[in-house]
Amino acid sequence: MKKNLKRIVIVLASILIFWMVAAALIPGDCKYEKSIIIDAPIDKVWQHTNTLKAMDRWSPWNDLDPGMKKDWTGTPGQPGEKVCWSSTKEEAGQGCQEVKKVDAAHKRIDTDIVFLTPYKSEAQAYVILVSEGNRTKATWGFTSVIPYPFTIMKLMMNMEEAIGKDYQEGLTRLKNLSEN
Repeated sequence: MKKNLKRIVIVLASILIFWMVAAALIPGDCKYEKSIIIDAPIDKVWQHTNTLKAMDRWSPWNDLDPGMKKDWTGTPGQPGEKVCWSSTKEEAGQGCQEVKKVDAAHKRIDTDIVFLTPYKSEAQAYVILVSEGNRTKATWGFTSVIPYPFTIMKLMMNMEEAIGKDYQEGLTRLKNLSEN
């Protein structure tokens, strides 16, 4: 019995050591973005991306809970504009998004997002518009950092599979709003 317990402890310790070493070798940086071409001039598309309220109109995550509670503060389209949401549905969870920078000249908005539930995490999100004549390329993305020792989870993550469909849906909605 004592010999078996010792073997179990050695195996578990070996797994833990392997996990910690492997996690230390994997960078925690995480980035995802998706783009779409919109048949509308950049200024028209910018109207749908330059504030959190404007972006809320095409957010695919509103579908998770159409009745979720949202509290808006700050001046729309200015640093400090903020929305906090709360839902009883686990998929929608709770969190806040705040505008950090709006670059109207280069058609870019940067925000910080804090997810409180279903799990705590943070990300820096952005929407970038680039004029292509009478068309606009819209890129929506985020960066985040996965903390050590959870960096090993990157080996098992497929961002396209996890959120690609949501990002595509949001960009398609942005395209439809901008082209009408």
